[in-house]
Amino acid sequence: MRILVVEDEPTLAAQLAEGLSSAGYAVDVADNGVDAHFMGDTEPVDAVVLDLGLPRMDGITVLKKWRAAGRTMPVLILTARDTWHEKVAGIDAGADDYLTKPFHMEELLARLRALIRRASGHASAELSCGPLTLDTRASRATVDGQALTLTSHEYRVLAYLMHHQGEAVSRTDLVEHIYAQDFDRDSNTVEVFIARLRKKLPPGMIETVRGLGYRLVTPQ
Repeated sequence: MRILVVEDEPTLAAQLAEGLSSAGYAVDVADNGVDAHFMGDTEPVDAVVLDLGLPRMDGITVLKKWRAAGRTMPVLILTARDTWHEKVAGIDAGADDYLTKPFHMEELLARLRALIRRASGHASAELSCGPLTLDTRASRATVDGQALTLTSHEYRVLAYLMHHQGEAVSRTDLVEHIYAQDFDRDSNTVEVFIARLRKKLPPGMIETVRGLGYRLVTPQ
């Protein structure tokens, strides 16, 4: 899953990027509203962490432009000003949740997990597909209770498939959601990750959908 962090304070932006990366996300960072608007408008991110006090274009304007253009990704706004009218303005502009600075990284991660789950139609922090369970809080996958050993990219591929289980997911979708913008992307590596996951999962769980990509299903 891919997160866009929009924060102009370099230390906080670096902390957010590190914390999200450690939690298994691919992370893009923008330090001003103009770049943030462009990235959110052109890149397929799964969620946005958006500061409101940004140079060049403020966060509320960025958010309104995204929503006016039909961009529906979940947005968690950050604000240093703990005032009710700013929170209301953010929600009215299209934000899904808010967090006031300073905050604990664990709370931000929990709120993001909830937003991404809801956007995919899931209610629980644990996603299940037959014998496979993905604990999004611990970034941990198990089959019949036995933990799977996964690399960071294998986990990202599996997490995206789990959030979209039953749907055909293209190689392009996987590439765009498991790598950050500045990563040297190679669609051929997706096939490698899928092959590795198939060896670790029960037979038949990852189907190849001819001409479309892959689909995660409950094994027969």
